[in-house]
Amino acid sequence: MNRRHFVKYLGATTIYMGASSCASLNLFGSKYDEDVAREAWNKLANKGKAFEYVHPNKKLPNVLIYGDSISIGYTPTVRNELDGKANVFRFHKNGQSSNKFIPFMEKMKTTMFQPHLKGGWDFDWDVIHFNIGLHDLKYVKHGKLDKENGKQVNSIENYRENLHEICKYLMKEYPKARLIFATTTAVPEEGAAGRFAGDSVKYNKVALEVLANYPSIQINDLYAFTQPHSKEWYIEPANVHYNDLGKTEQGKHVAKVIAENL
Repeated sequence: MNRRHFVKYLGATTIYMGASSCASLNLFGSKYDEDVAREAWNKLANKGKAFEYVHPNKKLPNVLIYGDSISIGYTPTVRNELDGKANVFRFHKNGQSSNKFIPFMEKMKTTMFQPHLKGGWDFDWDVIHFNIGLHDLKYVKHGKLDKENGKQVNSIENYRENLHEICKYLMKEYPKARLIFATTTAVPEEGAAGRFAGDSVKYNKVALEVLANYPSIQINDLYAFTQPHSKEWYIEPANVHYNDLGKTEQGKHVAKVIAENL
């Protein structure tokens, strides 16, 4: 165990620790132990650059990016663009479909944050940039993408209901956070595995109808930003994912929108 030196200051206890330790106790008694938090994160999170542990610098605002594999792709660029301006956290896994949003968010909260995790994170989100849709509109059979024989994960009406619940959840649980919803990027014109061309447009239309009821939630029209460059940015034909250029340009755009809300 690292050696701890205790001193009295202004009637409160402050813990000073050796350089090898990151634990700290501020004047308000809120304890954060990076070793504990990092271990919990490494057990919870997927592997990869987007999921690297982020030290919550208390001098900077805290940003959460929640979304599908598209957001996983642009997260490193967002983090680089906002370096020194914000702590940019990526949700610990693929956010998947809208029905999983709330239980997934609760899982991260109870795993990483105090008082659930002793020594865990102890801060509020300043900005939450979120997206769901690309996994709602896909067709699956026996766990595999199959648009010929599969069933759609969430119908448009189910998506509508789920998004309403997500908006109410975020506004209740994180009332001080600036909320930004990113529209769902396109399915290629020729379609893609488990997905039909044009469905992103339909789901985005419903999303905008829902968000009209929550005017405090800003809209980042990532679909409109990406679509003119889709052929140049797609990783390959009939694939919803993007190449390095696409990920970088999307990340710069997302970072710009987030920066405007810090």
